[in-house]
Amino acid sequence: MELQQKLEILADAAKYDASCASSGAARKDSRGGKGVGSTGGAGICHSYAPDGRCISLLKVLLTNACLYDCHYCINRRSSNVQRARFTPDEVVQLTLDFYKRNYIEGLFLSSGIIRSADYTMELVIDVARKLREEHHFRGYIHLKTIPEASPSLIELAGRYADRISINIELPTQEGLTKLAPEKNLARTQDAMGHIRNKIDERHADNRKPGAPKPLPFATGQSTQMIVGADDSSDAVILRRADVLYGNYHLRRVYYSGFSPIPEPSLLLPIKAPPLVREHRLYQADWLLRFYGFSVDEITTDAVPNLDLHLDPKLAWALRNRAVFPADVNKASRESLLRVPGLGVRNVNRILSARRYTRLRLADLLRLRVPMKKVMPFIITADHNPARLGLDDEALRARFLPPPRQAELDFDTPTAAASDIDSVRTGEM
Repeated sequence: MELQQKLEILADAAKYDASCASSGAARKDSRGGKGVGSTGGAGICHSYAPDGRCISLLKVLLTNACLYDCHYCINRRSSNVQRARFTPDEVVQLTLDFYKRNYIEGLFLSSGIIRSADYTMELVIDVARKLREEHHFRGYIHLKTIPEASPSLIELAGRYADRISINIELPTQEGLTKLAPEKNLARTQDAMGHIRNKIDERHADNRKPGAPKPLPFATGQSTQMIVGADDSSDAVILRRADVLYGNYHLRRVYYSGFSPIPEPSLLLPIKAPPLVREHRLYQADWLLRFYGFSVDEITTDAVPNLDLHLDPKLAWALRNRAVFPADVNKASRESLLRVPGLGVRNVNRILSARRYTRLRLADLLRLRVPMKKVMPFIITADHNPARLGLDDEALRARFLPPPRQAELDFDTPTAAASDIDSVRTGEM
């Protein structure tokens, strides 16, 4: 098979892994000389750094052949898809060719399982080793590791990669038993724990004065959960994410809305979930990591799924009207972070500015605070929402999208562009 044909097959097969970019992003095409795009073209996808920078990566599978029969995966053993396989040298050459042409800044490499987990892991490591040691490649490398591989191989992968990840796929063992019988949640978390220990050891060695330079190791790990392939509620998904952040210090949990695949298993849902559900999970994830919320605050036993029409922070504020309005000139940082529309950056600016003056609405406008969203929940020197009648019971209706935008169709995301930007910048 020609290299170009392999690239088309294995780049397309890799697009279902959201561990380096949201699966909801527009998939551009890099052919035709119009710039680098995503896996719709030459295998180049876009990822975003914590500071908002867009990073281009070569995102491919080493092979889409697999011993496992995960029902939600297009590359499963029983799937009737065209198979292809790169050699490690071919992936190395593709990466260097794209890198030298300034098309990419790094490599995202995953693979189906062939022969055994250890054998596959050795091939993936061989790509990273050749790039680092033989070609002195200094670009970004993200390797997808396999939970069933031996700890020594996973540790070796971490020495060559900037980031490594192990996909947990589904939040419960019941879901995995039903849809991915070869996978085990406890085994995956054990592998994550081993990676976390190695990362912690490296950081501890760096803090010791006069200690020898520690062996290189990945700076972080991430994972992916599929949304909508089983009946797990948003509360179950977020609780699993909270455990992963707390116990294994993951950098990111990525949420990938289940996408229908050709010749699907009878165990899978007929229709994919609305794409906006994936978006709401990302927003809730941000609240867990940066805003001090707990899962039990974001979801409730009575309503375990997130509101698809309102972002989770606004939905929480409407359920907890008693804690508002918050006085921007007096409220604590924790209280201000819970005001819809105020992000971490603007809260820090407010805390700094109010040391010198009493803040008014005009001051918030200068900070580019979304006033429509914020005004019902704050008090300033010249504003009190009670006086304007903004604290009535019909407040929720003020924030609902127009009926046409409320059609929650999988192919037509309903999240506003401002909402998407808020997840990238942290302003919620």
